[in-house]
Amino acid sequence: MKKKFILFLLGISIIITPFNVFAYSDQILLGGDNIGIHIDSKGILIIGFYKVNGAYQKGTPEIAIGDQIIKVANEKVETISELTDAIEKNIIQDQIELTLKREDKIFTTNLKISDIDGVYKTGLYVKDGISGLGTLTYIDPGTKIFGTLGHEIIESTSSKRIEVKTGSIFDSKVTKIIKSENGKVGEKNAQLNQENIFGKIEKNTLYGVFGTYTAQIPNSKLYQVGKPEEVKLGKASIYTVLSNNQMNEYEIEITKINKNSNIKNITFEITDSRLLEETGGVIQGMSGSPIIQNNKIVGAVTHAIVDHVENGYGIFITTMLEEGEKK
Repeated sequence: MKKKFILFLLGISIIITPFNVFAYSDQILLGGDNIGIHIDSKGILIIGFYKVNGAYQKGTPEIAIGDQIIKVANEKVETISELTDAIEKNIIQDQIELTLKREDKIFTTNLKISDIDGVYKTGLYVKDGISGLGTLTYIDPGTKIFGTLGHEIIESTSSKRIEVKTGSIFDSKVTKIIKSENGKVGEKNAQLNQENIFGKIEKNTLYGVFGTYTAQIPNSKLYQVGKPEEVKLGKASIYTVLSNNQMNEYEIEITKINKNSNIKNITFEITDSRLLEETGGVIQGMSGSPIIQNNKIVGAVTHAIVDHVENGYGIFITTMLEEGEKK
């Protein structure tokens, strides 16, 4: 669905326009490494409901999937352990007062709590963090900012973006590939090592996940940043890991360029027979794989096209670099 924008011209004598000055480097370090990702969310996310004594628990006003629990009886809670402790301390006559956040709205509700065999049952499925896999896109050696994924991380049940309280990227080794086929996107399986941390996640946005690289900066080749107007139809390549920590370059063909999209700027087709043989097409865990054209880093893989998995989308690298610097 196309969005229409209307520009209003104001007849005033002086117009002061704020602008951002971006300090990202002209040359950045290529990613391509497989990474583990963990984010602890701000607040506790409600992702579903279960029956207690044959019925679903409900608050007044009614609680919805995607709501965040931020307080119990006016006591701030940020983790599931804090939530359970606060409920045990503050339950009154089988009820507890919750303060919830829904989009930009804050409201309170009373939730019925059932004591079943000495265990309090809320009827709520909740989550306070999320873990997954991705591919590191870049490290800016000047600012130590890193970027990955090229798209936001959402909680799958609620379809809500995870707000970052704390988070990290860390070492992982690819152990298995489940191949893509038309109508079904495959995935990387990996062994995660959360003890070997590479960087601190600071934000999860529409344009990717960003933070500060805290490990030693790799002593590897720098790539020139390619601007959107330099991206051309034709041959390019991506860097990604399919086994253990072994990163390889694979050929693609850029088939379409869209400068008006937020993140689906580059449409490409995988043409490398080695990659197609191993993955069947674009797979989950490949998000963030850097796209190289004419020896410049121009973008990152973001999505598979589900009905034609040999094809995918990518975001312009400059969009990620600019987003990574925003406060």
